[in-house]
Formats: sequence, structure tokens, C-alpha cells
Amino acid sequence: MPGPTMEMEPVEPQSLKKLSFKSLKRALDLFSPIHAQLAPPDSESKKIRISHKINVEYGGIGSTSSQTTSQVSCMQQDRAQQASAPSDVLALPGPEDSRDPQKGGAQNALVVGPSVQSKGINDVGLSGKSSAVISAPGSSERNFSTSAIMERIPSKWPRPAWHPPWRNYRVISGHLGWVRSIAFDPSNTWFCTGSADRTIKIWDVGSGRLKLTLTGHIEQVRGLAVSTRHTYMFSAGDDKQVKCWDLEQNKVIRSYHGHLSGVYCLALHPTIDVLLTGGRDSVCRVWDIRSKTQIHALSGHDNTVCSVFTRPTDPQVVTGSHDTTIKFWDLRYGKTMVTLTHHKKSVRAMALHPKEHCFASASADNIKKFNLPKGEFLHNMLSQQKTIINAMAVNDEGVMATAGDNGSLWFWDWTSGHNFQQSQTIVQPGSLDSEAGIYALSYDITGSRLVTCEADKTIKMWKEDESATPETHPLNFKPPKDMRRF
Repeated sequence: MPGPTMEMEPVEPQSLKKLSFKSLKRALDLFSPIHAQLAPPDSESKKIRISHKINVEYGGIGSTSSQTTSQVSCMQQDRAQQASAPSDVLALPGPEDSRDPQKGGAQNALVVGPSVQSKGINDVGLSGKSSAVISAPGSSERNFSTSAIMERIPSKWPRPAWHPPWRNYRVISGHLGWVRSIAFDPSNTWFCTGSADRTIKIWDVGSGRLKLTLTGHIEQVRGLAVSTRHTYMFSAGDDKQVKCWDLEQNKVIRSYHGHLSGVYCLALHPTIDVLLTGGRDSVCRVWDIRSKTQIHALSGHDNTVCSVFTRPTDPQVVTGSHDTTIKFWDLRYGKTMVTLTHHKKSVRAMALHPKEHCFASASADNIKKFNLPKGEFLHNMLSQQKTIINAMAVNDEGVMATAGDNGSLWFWDWTSGHNFQQSQTIVQPGSLDSEAGIYALSYDITGSRLVTCEADKTIKMWKEDESATPETHPLNFKPPKDMRRF
């Protein structure tokens, strides 16, 4: 008769990856000095670590190994005198020869201080001053990894400042087509928007009421700029036209002819009377505002120039293009100074920081930060919006907003690149969900309001939530482990 069979309890199968992670966690709990950062660094334990590293790396050299052995023995004698416990040594498994007590069984030993013995083996890592791994010369053939006893270097990544979340507080409707462009008046009392309905509308900042509608373009208005030096407003559109409006008479007083196709972006130089326009003819043109003459045609891009900004010092003109490059231009000679090829997709938006000498550029692959004036790459932003980014802006407080084709509006901390808020615009009732796109955005002069121009024909105004505190909206930031340097 066969004997009774014992029923085995079913064991839950675990993947090799899970088991290795468990093993790694146990090893880190034992040996990781992460908790030692709470206490000031101990010179004695540092000496032990250095001596162990020397022993492991250069164990074959007689003079070094003898010196290290004497240091270790001195340490063990000191600890034996200090401790009242019978033994301060935990034997670790060493080579096969070391199992024989005659040959020196404690060749690989973990020296544990008295404070650790009272807590138990599992808490060895918690006592930074009283624990260290020590290995005698005989163990050098195993070549133990020294990563467990290396000093943990804290992350040098800057911690982001806390910013309150932004909320939508006003929706303005009035345009009959996609709203494609926006610009603020230097006095911060009104702003203008250009639309696919071929009109430019001027709105009151405080109340959101319509003040004026300007007609003159025969295609959608893609670019707007208001001069800080004159009572002029400039507009550009798909009809190849660039117009100068006199805001005292509310009519066009100049037109700048020369573009061979639609004009996608424009910018005013901050210190001289020069206008820059970029378009589908792959050229950024430089115009004298008063005489209407074309000073330069900055040619070099292979595709549409869709973003441009200017500075008072070199490089005075920076352009981004659908050919994935960013170019710095020498305004005196009309030549390229630097070409940045970091992006893999179209650079549709760029934002110059109002105070620091750096700028950010947005593409569908990533948002990158560059230094000025030489264009050194600083870092990528710490998460990806994964959509076509049409517009971006930065205010004085270091809050950068980026707007996507899918209606996403993300807010970033400029210094650290941390994304602290992800909003989604809500389309106007009666519009399709596919019309949740943002084409342009701008902060007002104070940086306290944000205005977005959207595909559902509305203009939305955003401001910071006054009721938010660091306790209600905590900062969830983890510094990056490895940053791509390209």
C-alpha cells in the first residue's frame, strides 16, 4: 500500500526580476549609508571606508595591505575596549578556506558597534557612525563591490520653488474663428487677439469687454506685437501681409511687402526701430519700421520659420523652424552665428526668460533649456507633454506655461524644470472635443494673469489660486537619477 501523500501548500510563483529586487532591497537595508546623512560625517568611519577600499583595490601590494591590516587591528582593539558586549564581530561568508577556524575564520567581518548590537542586525544601516564593513587582505580575491560603503552624494539638482496652481476664471467669446495670436499693451490696460476670422479684436484686461475690432487682413492673423516705443501695433497673417496700425487713428499706416508666403511669427526689437517677421518661405525678414525697407533677409532655414524672439544684445535675433533647428543671427551682417540641432521635431515655440540670460524651446519631442549668449544646452524639462506645443511663456516669478494642440496647459518651475500642474482646457459648449487646442498664450505685463487663445474660438484667462497653500497642494518632486545631456 502506498503511504499517504502530503499535500503541499501552493507557492505563489515570483518572477526573477521581483526576487532580485527583494534581494537588492535587503542588501540596501543592511549596508546603505543613506540614513547616515542625518548625522554629521564621522572622520573615524571615513578612515575605515578608505582603508577597506585601498585593501580591496590594492590587496596584492604588500606594503599597502600590511598598513591596512594594522589599521584594522587597531580599530578592532579600540572597539573591543569600548564595548562591554562579549563580541563585536559578525562573520560574513568568505572564501572556502576561510571557513576553517585554523586558517582565520573571521577574514571577512562586519564590525558592529555597541549601539547596533542592541538594535539588531536589520538596523545596521541606521547607525552611520558605529558600523563599517572591514575586510582582511585574504578576501581581496573575491573583489567585493565597494558601492555599498561609498558615501552617498546628495542630488545637486535644484529643488523647485513652490508655486500655487493656476485656475481659469474667465472665458471671453467674440471671435468667429480660431484665435491664433495675442499681444499685451505695455500699459497693461488692454490686449489684442488675432483670429482666423481675419479680424483683430482689442479687449479690456480688467473686465474682458470688447473695445474695438480692426479689419484689413484677408486671411487668418497669425502674429501680433505692440510697440513699447510708439503707438503702433503690428500684425502678420497668411495673406503674406505685415501691417503697421496706428492706435491713435485705428487704421493701417504702413504695409511691409516681401514675404513670398504666409507670415507665421513676428517680433519687435526692444531698443531699435526694427521689426522681424518669419514665415513659410523659410526666411526671417528684418524691416525698418519707418521707411518700410527690408534691411536683411535672414536665410538659412530649410523650412517654415514659426517662432522668433529678439534681445538688446547679441544674439539679437533667435529663430526656430520646422526644420527642427534654432538659429542665432548676427543682426549687423545678416549671418548665422550658431545653429542648435538638439530637437528632433519642429520648434514651434520659444520663450525668453525676462530676467535670466537663457531661453526655452518647445517641440513635440521635448522642452529644452539653453543658455545665452552662446547657446549651451542646460537640460530637458523633467516630464514630456507628448503633444505638439504651439506656444509657451515665462513670467518674472519663474512660472513657465506651455500649451498643446490637445488642449493641455502645463505649468513648470523654470529653475528645476519640474512640472507642478497639468491642466486641460474645456471646450465651449457646442464645440467638438477635437477643438480643444491652444494656439497662443501670453502673460500680462505683471505676470499675474495668463491669457490663452484657443481653437473653440474663445479666449480664456487664468490666474493663481489664492486659497492654495503648500499644505493643500504639496510639492511632489523627485530629482532625476540621470539626465540626458543632449
